[in-house]
Amino acid sequence: MAKNYALTAEKRDRAGKGVARALRRELKIPAVIYGDGKEPIMISMVEKDITLQYLKGYMSTHLCDLTVDGAKQLCIARDVQTHPVTDRIEHADFLRVTPKTKIAVDVPVHFINQEASPGMKAAGVLNIVSHELELMCSATDIPEFLEVDMTGAEIGDSIRMDKLKLPKGAVPTNDDEEHVLATIAAPKGAKADEEADAAISAAAAAASAAASAPGVAAPGAAAKAPAKKEDKK
Repeated sequence: MAKNYALTAEKRDRAGKGVARALRRELKIPAVIYGDGKEPIMISMVEKDITLQYLKGYMSTHLCDLTVDGAKQLCIARDVQTHPVTDRIEHADFLRVTPKTKIAVDVPVHFINQEASPGMKAAGVLNIVSHELELMCSATDIPEFLEVDMTGAEIGDSIRMDKLKLPKGAVPTNDDEEHVLATIAAPKGAKADEEADAAISAAAAAASAAASAPGVAAPGAAAKAPAKKEDKK
């Protein structure tokens, strides 16, 4: 399971665009905590601290021990809004969670045992269709990643959902077992050779068909005229 990270915040009494702009001038971020049947709490956070965690790329799948004025709350970031030009964080929403909280999260997919795949050993190309998969699971049991075992996978194989190792209690929101996670394609050079062989075979077949057609001379064959006999005097 993923490890928690920690942030601190302060309560704020006022909301609105003017308040948000004033906080940002102080290098702070307006945010809110909601959920678990409790009243929402408006907070402000140090921009540098939350930006550091945001850039690590795991805020949406890792739990946060969020301390607000000395009181710790277990939360998960559900929305982080950034400026469209500067990419600076402008606002964040945090959801309070408990072991009973069920949420949908996008979890990274890792493809393991590639060395045990005949297709990969033969220089096959792994084309990943799903880098992430949405799971419905307990908020306190979010897996850090999902594993797909590639043992025995050959060139031309499609790796589907039934190859996925799911943690206990987690269910994909897409329950289609035929959903393709990845494919193994032939290496580009091999594909070009196969296409060239196919073209040569097609040309040979066409030539053979033309040669066997009635009244049609074989390609390259010259028609010979009967030799003239010399007159003897």
